[in-house]
Amino acid sequence: MKRFTSFACLLALVATPALAADPVLGTWQTQPGDDGHFGFVTIAPCGSKICGTLSRAFDADGSAIPSDTVGRQIVWDMQPEGAGKYDSGRIWAPDRDKTYNSRMELAGDRLKVYGCVFGICRGQTWSRVQ
Repeated sequence: MKRFTSFACLLALVATPALAADPVLGTWQTQPGDDGHFGFVTIAPCGSKICGTLSRAFDADGSAIPSDTVGRQIVWDMQPEGAGKYDSGRIWAPDRDKTYNSRMELAGDRLKVYGCVFGICRGQTWSRVQ
């Protein structure tokens, strides 16, 4: 009986949607910015929302470089909308030092990130790091 109760509790935990991992979680490689540099952004939950922190920086040749922006949160307050869409967030672009109102759209191992500030919009497609 103890085994059945333990199994039932485990099954209830696994089946709880709130505990299911969001498919956007993980590490993403950005496209090169205006300076040719790119980075890895680690996407993780922050409460009920989604946030991302720059975890590594690279120069145009793909060599890892030191950067004072590594460790900085660059995506925050993204709200999952379902069907791979995230909205109402903010994103900071290190190459322009600008913060944009942002949304994201997940399609397999590609994450389209869009942002606008004062009517000026830009976007990138990030690739999942394996």
